[in-house]
Amino acid sequence: MAYVDDIDSALVRELQANARQTNRDLAAAVGIAPSTCLERVRLLRDRGVITGYHADVSLTALGREVQALLNVQVRPLNREVIEGFKAYAAGLPEVLSVFVLAGGDDFLVHVAVPSVEGLHGFLMDRFSGRREIVGFRSSVIYQHHRNRVIEPLGG
Repeated sequence: MAYVDDIDSALVRELQANARQTNRDLAAAVGIAPSTCLERVRLLRDRGVITGYHADVSLTALGREVQALLNVQVRPLNREVIEGFKAYAAGLPEVLSVFVLAGGDDFLVHVAVPSVEGLHGFLMDRFSGRREIVGFRSSVIYQHHRNRVIEPLGG
């Protein structure tokens, strides 16, 4: 785990809130010199704390208004089946995230589709014919809140 001090934490927090701000604005927000800021951000990238920058996209604006979580069970449980299904699901354009789980379900798949009918079609066309899938359940998401800023945990 990378050590993150108070200045690093402030830089990470500011960049998560607005990664497009200038180095000068970032330095001013954190209270350090621009040259120090530039070096600190470079070191945070080199140490793997900052792994990239991205744009938030509106799923609604893209016509993908219905989100769902799909609990999936596959068999037989072996590395080949798990890796194969994970790669298959991650490659589908409707899929936002794939989680490999321990417990009763083997996967949690987060999808975004145009409609409830689109969700039904996705399940019928993409999941129900797969031989390794022995069961799945879907839960439609009414609301989704995501923390935009991730703070390092103390300890």
